[in-house]
Amino acid sequence: MALSLIFFFFFFSLSMFLVSATPHDYNDALSKAILFFEGQRSGFLPQDQRQKWRGNSGLSDGWTYNMDLTGGYYDAGDNVKFGFPMGFTTTMLAWSVIEFGEMMPSEELRNALVAIRWSCDYLLKTISHPNRIYVQVGDPISDHNCWERPEDMDTNRKVYAVDAPNPASDVAGETAAALAASSMAFRSSDPGYSETLLRNAVKAFQFADSYRGAYSDNADVRDGVCPFYCDFDGYQDELLWGAAWLRRATDGDDFLDYIQSNGKTLGADDNINEFGWDNKHAGLNVLVSKEVLEGNVESLESYKSSAESFLCTLIPETSSSHIEYTPGGLIYRPGGSNLQHATVITFLELVYANYLSRTSQTINCGNVYVSAQTLRQRAKKQVDYILGDNPLRLSYMVGYGNNYPQRIHHRGSSLPSIKDHPQFIACKEGSIYFNSTDPNPNVLVGAIVGGPGEDDVYVDDRADFRKSEPTTYINAPFVGVLAYFAANPNP
Repeated sequence: MALSLIFFFFFFSLSMFLVSATPHDYNDALSKAILFFEGQRSGFLPQDQRQKWRGNSGLSDGWTYNMDLTGGYYDAGDNVKFGFPMGFTTTMLAWSVIEFGEMMPSEELRNALVAIRWSCDYLLKTISHPNRIYVQVGDPISDHNCWERPEDMDTNRKVYAVDAPNPASDVAGETAAALAASSMAFRSSDPGYSETLLRNAVKAFQFADSYRGAYSDNADVRDGVCPFYCDFDGYQDELLWGAAWLRRATDGDDFLDYIQSNGKTLGADDNINEFGWDNKHAGLNVLVSKEVLEGNVESLESYKSSAESFLCTLIPETSSSHIEYTPGGLIYRPGGSNLQHATVITFLELVYANYLSRTSQTINCGNVYVSAQTLRQRAKKQVDYILGDNPLRLSYMVGYGNNYPQRIHHRGSSLPSIKDHPQFIACKEGSIYFNSTDPNPNVLVGAIVGGPGEDDVYVDDRADFRKSEPTTYINAPFVGVLAYFAANPNP
């Protein structure tokens, strides 16, 4: 018996090693990560729509303001268009193209630009009215009380707007960043569109800086945006973030001066270990560090120091390490939807590794020097975990591999497609599909779910939205990450 158990564990361990050693198809994963965004589209869908189970939706968005606010993306598994995370999603998609677009196959670069344009076209509408920014479409309370296809929406499509002098520095600053970054992504393929984006980025930033404050402090929008996408961490980081992207897009001294002179007063040294749709500090520091590493602007050295301090916390061998990892090796941050942290931190590691490589530098983490190769190897472990090299052998990207979540928390995916079931499904009639244990009938290819908890455990449960719901801002940075590994599978 003892001998047979030894053989069992030997062959079990060997089989697990062979599974984990199987190379991933990063090109396939890249294609699917971009395709996901077509499943999140709002508005009138084009002829070349590839997620065929989706249909037109939200075609009257904006009518209460006599505005066309159609288009854009639903942020996750619901049918609301939240401007704050949509702006961040757009910035990260554009940054993916700026840093890694040359590594993408031409078809996927085109698809990535299409995904960026879909969002930018909407963001341009949100700032088209002087001294006003439209920050959201859809009442989240009525939306979340229904389990309804976007094509059937009969919930309140309330429009939330902020008029000057009321502040919206966070959303306007993120919109400025998104349009400025996107202007760089389109610079070679569509110079006219690029110029339009940059001009409007400056306009959005002027609104953000002129009327300083958090958008969720406005009584007119607070009940709609909170607690979903409140500004929990302050608006100051978005001002620096927007200015940093405008500096990158224009190479202008005005925005360089802004970053230099406002860094302290806007809290550039605060919360430097965070990055996501609400807190831009770590991303801001990595972005600005490029100029310092290249020897162009020494006055921004504090941003570089903060970026490297953050990256040192990710390396277990360093004295400053304090990041949590699951037993299986995944970056873990409390609060749910954990893969939003893993994908965006991995993105920053790869971007900084590029900057280090180009300038032949390393990071001094006290007792350890960290190279570009080290950052890339650590990033690869996160990517491979997400794609299936984890204790459950489960791909957290829907449609990638043979074993992936089947019951994701997503209305359109879980309800019968309007193409197969054209009859209207009312608000509460969708509950039977939500409560069903059957797999979702429509595969939202490329969607990355919230992911496992701190113990690497994931139960394929539609109701557990913290783990089973995909979001646009989980996928967006992963596009750049996968582009890198598709071109460099063995860093």
